[in-house]
Amino acid sequence: MAAEPAVMLGAGRALLLQVAHPKVAQGVADHSDLRNRPLDRLFGTLDFLMIVTFGTEEEAARMGRAIRRMHERITGPGYSGNDPDLQVWVNATLIDAALFVYERVLGSPSGDRAAAYIDQARYVADVLGCPPGAQPEDIDAFRRYMDGMIGSLEVTDAGREVMREVLWARKLRWMAPALWLNRFVTTGLLPERIRDQYGLPWSERKDRVLWGLLRFHAFFYRLVPRRLRQIGIPVMLWASRRRVARRARKYAAQQSATPA
Repeated sequence: MAAEPAVMLGAGRALLLQVAHPKVAQGVADHSDLRNRPLDRLFGTLDFLMIVTFGTEEEAARMGRAIRRMHERITGPGYSGNDPDLQVWVNATLIDAALFVYERVLGSPSGDRAAAYIDQARYVADVLGCPPGAQPEDIDAFRRYMDGMIGSLEVTDAGREVMREVLWARKLRWMAPALWLNRFVTTGLLPERIRDQYGLPWSERKDRVLWGLLRFHAFFYRLVPRRLRQIGIPVMLWASRRRVARRARKYAAQQSATPA
């Protein structure tokens, strides 16, 4: 399921659900360079997920240690980057987005696959140091958790500011058509309650257009053999490894240049 390229359609849904949590939104607003380096933020998240999902256990553990060190510096009034509740929520949004696209957009029955995916995807939060037992233990608990969170979250001004930086990224104005498409798809895939709190306009007509397009493309997507659809995964993993190694060398050089 994670190897299906189509699940990337849910990336915007996952991110905006994450920052619908006031503590996550404030942490991103205070510590992320999303405004000035939106692509670096995107590739950083993608590289982490690619290596933890498709890399070796050693690579995943090494990546987890690096992220935990970074999260130790992300603290502020009422929040911490290593807060287990926030780790569970961020990971849950990624699981939710993948299942949403797989089941609702692709129309693929998940059954036991969804249960297995939720069980295996919990490893992402485990890698980050989330305490054992903190995550929903099975698919039913996961559904209840997501419903409860979506029904209780209150989007803050910080969350709305992050949303604008994501959907109207000023540094990516040269990608205007792609940004418009991302806004359209992301807005339509958000839960109605969260979409309304962000103040994103939507209508029944837009909804019909979006789902008509999604189902049309999903029909032809499913005609492509699975092996062909997923042929790019090894290349993406290779690229992620190269970017991570480059960041590690840059960090090591900065540390060696810093006076003791």
